[in-house]
Amino acid sequence: MTKIYYHLPGLFEFYEFYKIFLPLYFKHRESFYDWCEIGSIYGAPGECIWGGGRTGYGDAEPSDVKRLCDEYHISARLTFSNSLLKQEHLNDAYCNGLCRIFEDENGKNGIIIYSDILLQYIKENYPGYYFVSSTTKVITDFDEFVDELDRPEFKYVVPDFRLNKRFDRLSRLTDKEKEKTEFLVNECCAFNCTDRKACYEDVSRKALGLPGKDHVCHSDDASEGYVFSKAMENPGFISVDDILHKYAPMGFSNFKIEGRSLGSALLLEFILYYMTKPECQLKVREKIYLTNELDLF
Repeated sequence: MTKIYYHLPGLFEFYEFYKIFLPLYFKHRESFYDWCEIGSIYGAPGECIWGGGRTGYGDAEPSDVKRLCDEYHISARLTFSNSLLKQEHLNDAYCNGLCRIFEDENGKNGIIIYSDILLQYIKENYPGYYFVSSTTKVITDFDEFVDELDRPEFKYVVPDFRLNKRFDRLSRLTDKEKEKTEFLVNECCAFNCTDRKACYEDVSRKALGLPGKDHVCHSDDASEGYVFSKAMENPGFISVDDILHKYAPMGFSNFKIEGRSLGSALLLEFILYYMTKPECQLKVREKIYLTNELDLF
């Protein structure tokens, strides 16, 4: 069957988690589905002004993060999806330093991006990257999504999760377009939310230190925060069964797992659900954190 590639969250935020998980994953592949691989780990440090989607999380040293990804031959993706960038932001010393650290002469590492201004700047100054069109663009119109897929600058495009089940149109994409499509599988945001773009813009504004009122989500259950069981009930949710019996047979192979800012315990639950054989899930928990001395309360 088609090999499935998962793109995991928290490149900087969950560095300590990945230091434990990655050796486990590669040493004990028998505990994980043989049809899936880690396609990349994505994220940005908390102080990165080019960041977007989620900011303020992740304080691991970039050189340490780069070293860990290189050790396991994993693509590191920098999340530079700020939607409010202007020309004057391009000379930021810290973000340019990140580009220099993670640039790979073989093009192994990528950048998740929103701004065409930033896209052009990085292409000209740091050519050793591939690019991913960010879901923060909130592309909900299928024709606009196809236009984005057809842009040669992007190796992958992440559509808004509300296009996940548009099988009538997804099935008619070309093989090349399917190869470039990367679905967000576990979004918890309300399916009928009309504020999603404004929410991302608020995050971008805060990353740049710009003044303005905080965005307030008006969804009925916004106060609950992220709940995986609730995400599973979302009409846009993509289950393991969906991946195996709907998406893979259609030719899709790239799936993004949301999880930045949610905590490593939830990240582990995502990995257990999407990547770990059911009979091995307890073993993985035990190797990562579960001991006979652990008290929950």
